[in-house]
Amino acid sequence: MFQTLDPLLHSQLRLSIMSYLVSNQQSSFLELKSLTQATSGNISVQLKKLEEAQYIKIKKGYKKNYHHTEMIITKTGIKKFDTYVEGIKQYLNI
Repeated sequence: MFQTLDPLLHSQLRLSIMSYLVSNQQSSFLELKSLTQATSGNISVQLKKLEEAQYIKIKKGYKKNYHHTEMIITKTGIKKFDTYVEGIKQYLNI
């Protein structure tokens, strides 16, 4: 029987964000926006969904007098990502 895949991670943009954060632990908003080629509005909505699910933490502040937003993956986010990857492997029979 196949494992149910996490619908939150099944979105291409959210999966891209989480994949990057799993490898790097944290990222700025501008870095994620550049990497994903998403619009500011779209990436903001997707980050909020990940934050509400407690997959990431969003820290807002200032860096050199400019607004700076940092995303940090949580332990929950890492576990959910790992479970998602294992589910995909099951579908691919790996």
